[in-house]
Amino acid sequence: MVDIDLTLLDRGRVHADMNFVVDGHAVATASNRDPDHEYAEFVVWSLVIDHPEATVLWDTGSHPEAGDGYWPAPLYEAFAHVDADEHRLEDDLAAAGYDLDEVDAVVASHLHLDHAGGLAAFEGTDVPVYVHREELPYAYYSATTDEGSIAYHAPDFERELNWEVVGGERRLLHEGVELLHLPGHTPGLLGGLIERDGGEDLLIAGDEAYVAANYEGQPMATGLLWSNRDWRESLRRVRDIERRTGATVLLGHDLERFEAVRESL
Repeated sequence: MVDIDLTLLDRGRVHADMNFVVDGHAVATASNRDPDHEYAEFVVWSLVIDHPEATVLWDTGSHPEAGDGYWPAPLYEAFAHVDADEHRLEDDLAAAGYDLDEVDAVVASHLHLDHAGGLAAFEGTDVPVYVHREELPYAYYSATTDEGSIAYHAPDFERELNWEVVGGERRLLHEGVELLHLPGHTPGLLGGLIERDGGEDLLIAGDEAYVAANYEGQPMATGLLWSNRDWRESLRRVRDIERRTGATVLLGHDLERFEAVRESL
C-alpha cells in the first residue's frame, strides 16, 4: 500500500422527491390514499485522490448553469441542483488547495448530468478521462435518441476529451487505486477501492447506492435503474468487498454519510 491523501469536495445540494431515490418510499394505500411525500436534500460530491503517481479527480459534478437553462427543464424539475452556480469546479478545487491544472486524470463514474457537468474544464487537454466502455456508447445513445435514459445531457460529454476507455470488471489505475465495474444504475457505472497506507481504506459505491436505504437493499425508482438485476448483483459485490476489507463506504448522494466520511478521511 502507498500513502494516498483523499479530499472530498462538497459540490452542492440537489433537492428531489425521496420516491425517486428509494422505490416505494411513499405509496398510497386503501386507508391512506394521499400519503405525505418527502422532498429531500442530497449531496453532490467530487473526490481528489492525491497519489504519489498522479492527482486524480473522481467525478466533476454538475454544470454551474444547471438551474439557468443548461439542464433540460424536466430534469431540473425532478432533480433541482439548487446551488450549482455556487460550486464551479475550479472554485471548489481551489478551496481544497488544488488548482485545476494540477489534475492529472479524471474518473467519470458515469455520465449523468450531475456527475459529468464539469468535463468541459478538460476539453482540448491531454488529461485522460477514464470511462467504462459500456457507459460511453449508452450515454450518446440516450442523449441523441428518444430511447435509453433521460439523465444524460449531450453538451456535457460531446467534447474534445481524451477518453481512456476501461473494460472488464476491474482496472488497477495506480497502486492502491482500483476501478470496479458496478452496472445497474447505468450500464457502465464505475466504483472504486482505495487502499491506503496510514489511513482508512475507501470503497466508493457511488450511485450504486444513492442513500443508505439503497445500500441496505431498497432499490431506486425504476426510472433510475438501467437494470434491476445487475444492480442487485453489483450491490452484492460491493457489500462482499466491504466485509472482506473493512473499508469505509462512500455512497452516491447521502448527505449524512458524506459528512461522516469526509470527517474520517
